[in-house]
Amino acid sequence: MVDYRDMTEEERLAKAQKPGKDAMKMHPFYGGKVEVVPKACVRSFDDFAIWYSPGVAEPCKDIVKNPDMVYEHTWKWNTVAVVSDGTRVLGLGDIGPEAAMPVMEGKSMLFKYLGGVDCVPICLDTKDPDKIIETVRLIAPSFGGINLEDISNPKCFDILDELRKDCKIPVWHDDQQGTATVEVAGAINAMKLVGKKLEDAQITVIGAGAASIAISRLLLATGFKAHNMCVCDSKGILNAERTDVGENNFSQKWDICKKTDGAGKRGGMKEAMEGADIVIAASKAGPGTIPVEYVDLMADDPIIFATANPVPEIWPWEAKEHGCKVFATGRSDFPNQVNNSMGFPAIFRGVLDVRAKTITDEMCIAAARELARYAEEEHEGGITPEYIIPTMSETEAFISEAVVVGSKAMEQGVARLKLSRQELHEKAEFMIKRSRALTAKMMDDGFIKPYVE
Repeated sequence: MVDYRDMTEEERLAKAQKPGKDAMKMHPFYGGKVEVVPKACVRSFDDFAIWYSPGVAEPCKDIVKNPDMVYEHTWKWNTVAVVSDGTRVLGLGDIGPEAAMPVMEGKSMLFKYLGGVDCVPICLDTKDPDKIIETVRLIAPSFGGINLEDISNPKCFDILDELRKDCKIPVWHDDQQGTATVEVAGAINAMKLVGKKLEDAQITVIGAGAASIAISRLLLATGFKAHNMCVCDSKGILNAERTDVGENNFSQKWDICKKTDGAGKRGGMKEAMEGADIVIAASKAGPGTIPVEYVDLMADDPIIFATANPVPEIWPWEAKEHGCKVFATGRSDFPNQVNNSMGFPAIFRGVLDVRAKTITDEMCIAAARELARYAEEEHEGGITPEYIIPTMSETEAFISEAVVVGSKAMEQGVARLKLSRQELHEKAEFMIKRSRALTAKMMDDGFIKPYVE
């Protein structure tokens, strides 16, 4: 974790740029980040008569009689596809399917290491939403869930809605639901640190893409009030007078216009940040997207989440120098990482363990509240301005999150399996700890070769 407080500006920038430089060396060294290996025993070549012909015909016939047996006989019970068209990758924009592959592989690696979930990266050579929908429908029988990733808006909303109608497995868009879940968790605890209530807080959201709209929706469902919410896109504050936004061209953004009316504000980012208790930005990569002097316009003890990747909208040291009380980014090398890595691995762990049919907003809110609770109650020292949600190193946090998600799925009637809380905990604990131990074992035994600078 970077400690930037005693560094020079040059040292801070060098630290921030190091992960990218290391990535250019280590990606070609390993030739990708995930692989497929056998998980069943091969005692001798005779075993292939069991795993393939002729023995494999028997589980095939069993699935024909009862389609749900596919969860018992195949990897479907623990495998998701991460699907992208490469049109909105990180802070890089429309870079295409091939260039999106390193991100989707990284996502697959996080799924496995943090959640014990097997994941296949699939980048599609089309930008046509109908073709994306059709492709995902066609591959869905092979997976227990679909994670849509880095698809541009507004088509990402329609793609998600159509697939959730038709697929018999959970389909979610991580840039919407995953990001929103973790941002809400961070907001809950950040507000506690500054002694302000959610229902009284003035909140400003910078950006109005898929992530920002989902964040806004989930924040309102958690306790923030619409009349205190101001959302600002590149053209200004969203309000009921925005003639360039309408139900026909971007209905989700228009809903925000009507619900919030910009908290009564008009203008651009500067006006949107005036008097705000908390600013959540999921917009254009910085630095300089948020001018440092705008922090001075915020309320006392301001909170800023600058989550653009790979570079936040404003550097943490800049915001702190202007009085920011709690600062968070989407990066793992700064304190308070509030990106979706603390969400999707555990949420899908819980979803897969009960074979849920969908992922609801209520399940996301349950995950957010559990992350906030865990940081406050289970972490030694509780929450601080430098620690508002658990980190990736806290295995038990992922287990607890998976349990509440699975429990909420059963409560809402969208789970195929009914398990006790103890059974959920044991299942999540085994899968998550097994995955981390397996990686460590492969490194120790040389099957993952050591990288030496």
